[in-house]
Amino acid sequence: MSEVPVSPALAPRVRFAPSPTGYLHVGGARTALFNWLFARHTGGTLILRIEDTDFERSSEEMVEGILEGMRWLGLNWDEGPFYQSKRLPLYKETAAKILAAGHAYYCFCTKDELEQRRAAATAAGRPPMYDRRCRQIPREEAERRLAAGETAALRFAVPEGGSTSFDDAVFGKVEFANSEIEDFVLLRSDGIPTYHLSVVADDVDMRLTHIIRGADHISNTPKQVLQYRALGAALPIFAHVPLILGPDKTRLSKRHGATSVISYKQMGIVPEAFRNFLALLGWTPGQLKDANGKDREIFGSDELIQLFSLGGISKSNSVFDNDKLAWFNTEYIRAYPSEQLLPLIQEEWAKVGFTPTRSEQEITHAIDLLKPRARNLIDFATAFRAYFGDSFEVDPTAREKFLSGQVPELLRELGSRYAAATEFSEASAEALLRAFAEEKGLKAGALINGSRVALTGQGVAPSLFAVMLALGQERVVRRLSQIQ
Repeated sequence: MSEVPVSPALAPRVRFAPSPTGYLHVGGARTALFNWLFARHTGGTLILRIEDTDFERSSEEMVEGILEGMRWLGLNWDEGPFYQSKRLPLYKETAAKILAAGHAYYCFCTKDELEQRRAAATAAGRPPMYDRRCRQIPREEAERRLAAGETAALRFAVPEGGSTSFDDAVFGKVEFANSEIEDFVLLRSDGIPTYHLSVVADDVDMRLTHIIRGADHISNTPKQVLQYRALGAALPIFAHVPLILGPDKTRLSKRHGATSVISYKQMGIVPEAFRNFLALLGWTPGQLKDANGKDREIFGSDELIQLFSLGGISKSNSVFDNDKLAWFNTEYIRAYPSEQLLPLIQEEWAKVGFTPTRSEQEITHAIDLLKPRARNLIDFATAFRAYFGDSFEVDPTAREKFLSGQVPELLRELGSRYAAATEFSEASAEALLRAFAEEKGLKAGALINGSRVALTGQGVAPSLFAVMLALGQERVVRRLSQIQ
């Protein structure tokens, strides 16, 4: 069979083709991101295709979960979503073309017969591959049996000698001996296409120029290359990206923690932080340095698009490091303008039923104060709640440590001093507290720690006097005066 040339230089067309048998997981999200970056970098087209021909396991809920995950990451697509369940005639038409070209045959073997032969082959130490016995049935006889009511699957007739190879943009030339490739099923006996058929039929029909997907698909690729050749279609450029592993260097799974993208949203991760983190799992932008001479790791969306190339994809598997993701998240939260953070924070408030009672100006001031200490967006609805309203809880450990003995009584008196103050700034608030501590013969630290808990409910917070200014004189007086 002659080699078909790779697609000519057209505007790139790529696809992300998830199966809705689960939510959008980390590996799928990384694949979607690489396709999105490539399409945006090259001025190409990103197609979204939902591979939902597993009718028993696919669901609308999972489809919506995939779409939600992509929207959260900001991965907009240009065409689709297309649903394979609505494209069955195309697959039957494609199978018919392969059959007519002499590259497929009908297989009448039953499921039980196939299982028995596979078990026998395994027991004999042979690969449990289909033995190709129906390949010997003349075409006319096969058609007579079909006309008589027998059911049959349609199998691809893999060449019996030689090899099938393709050039991969990441791994170079990849070659498989044809003797290792089973005569795979194209159409099942019930007329439902297999993955191998539907993916090729769609990729050809959608005029895809590049296939960017996980390295776990490399073993599927020779079966797809054979179909391209049988159809006389130009091969796309394949780029298989390395796998994502857990910290123990095994494939990332639920035992390593969350694998669903939406789970990270629920953990308070900023979408741009997750996108930046994902982009660097298996891809490098080159030796770019920051102001301190270290390799740069923070890249905005426009920079990622500008820098992305298939040549930057690594052959080595990457490790999903939750600590590194947390670092990215804190860096992005610090860098976000308060106005950009506010809608994300409001989502967290809505989840817990919290309504702020501060003005928008006061809220943005508080966000600016708290950004350097935030680990995630959830902090703004939990540990930081006291900055945005009067409904907050006092950490019992902090209460026991810093609000014992005479401290509450002293804080109530301190509150009355602040109520009488004619000036209220960071400097004046600090001077008043330190003078009060000296008057009472105390170390200022006892009053500072106690005030921090009374005002914020937490034992750790930004500078107390910056906190006081953010809360305002009236709230400081009220919270100190009411402490028990």
